[in-house]
Amino acid sequence: MDDKPTTIDGYGSESVSKVTSTCLYVATKLTGLLKDIVIVGGLAPALLVDQQTLPWGMSPHAGTMDLDMGLSLALFNEQRYRELSERLRRAGLKPSVNRTGNQTRQTWTTSFESGPVTLDFLIAPSSSDEQGGGLRNLEPDFAAFIVHGLQFAFQDRRQVTLTGRTPVGEQASRDVWVCGPGAFTVLKALAFGDRGEGKDAYDLFYVWQGLGIEEVAQHIETLGDSPLIAQALGVLKRDFTLHDGIGPSRAAEFMGDRSDDAIKADVVSLAEDLLARL
Repeated sequence: MDDKPTTIDGYGSESVSKVTSTCLYVATKLTGLLKDIVIVGGLAPALLVDQQTLPWGMSPHAGTMDLDMGLSLALFNEQRYRELSERLRRAGLKPSVNRTGNQTRQTWTTSFESGPVTLDFLIAPSSSDEQGGGLRNLEPDFAAFIVHGLQFAFQDRRQVTLTGRTPVGEQASRDVWVCGPGAFTVLKALAFGDRGEGKDAYDLFYVWQGLGIEEVAQHIETLGDSPLIAQALGVLKRDFTLHDGIGPSRAAEFMGDRSDDAIKADVVSLAEDLLARL
């Protein structure tokens, strides 16, 4: 978790394949619960933008090192999280252990021979009192990150079919829910505003390029009015509309060359177009 690569060279097709395979495996174990789970975070761009029919000039997505699973409040209201955690345990997953030897209850890990993949569990606040970045404690070894705006991922989501082999070599196919491009843009903009990571800027740029600004804008419009959406658009205006702003610069840096004016110009153009359409 703390050692994620800072440039695209640290990722690759193998990382996306491993996390996607893990996602498929987990989906086969949670089939009856999948309507209350949505994939967000770094795997979403590779699922939203068809990697087999990429627009001209686009490369495959860089990948991700972990699987972010957004959980609906309904799972907790009905205490079905107990079934979720029990199924994960039976599938061989368990809470991760950090460098100090303590369990990280909101992050679980696999134990496949192909190498571990971490799963982060996320949930929207259930009241105005809950602070983003905190934890919702569920069981002694199970918790979820509280993420403001995660509710948008359940408003704007699309079903994607995963087909392939699980990490243990099984052939399988499952439909999973992935946050749509509008919700993804809002969540990633908020994340960038909080931590300023180049990977977040790259992921935004990738989805905008791959799906087109018109589609992204249409999906954002379906989310309605919310201070969080205004906040996200404010981050894009502040950080992504200047050629040497931190959004374009960090996207270019992640892609290998901070001084690449062509990448920075493309990022600015797409951000300006999105803001103008909204």
